[in-house]
Amino acid sequence: MTIVVNGTFDILHRGHIEMLEYAKSLGDQLLVCIDTDRRVTKLKGPTRQINNQQDRAFVLQSLKCVDIVKFFDSTEELIEIIEMYKPDIMVKGSDYIGKPIVGESLCKEIKFYDRTEHSTTEIIQRIIDR
Repeated sequence: MTIVVNGTFDILHRGHIEMLEYAKSLGDQLLVCIDTDRRVTKLKGPTRQINNQQDRAFVLQSLKCVDIVKFFDSTEELIEIIEMYKPDIMVKGSDYIGKPIVGESLCKEIKFYDRTEHSTTEIIQRIIDR
């Protein structure tokens, strides 16, 4: 059974790891789709990303719970990846409950992971404040 998650994964933190481990526990293969550098800057502003896409992919691929990492530069590319791998389950953060989810119709099930108090944006702000 294939599980998919997607996101930026800019500064990997405990909340990311907990969510990835949860996702992996649901199946045999975990596919992680990450936004390209261009897409991160477009979505989050000119001061992001912190780590480039190759470094983010390397860190994710080093985790024992992650099997495949793919980049996407657009909503259409994310849909193409999901269509290619035909995941059984997509895991999203609980902040997506009630919101449109890209690729939702291509997965048999959507599971929501309760987000923790960990946030990349907050981590970056704490670093700046120091």
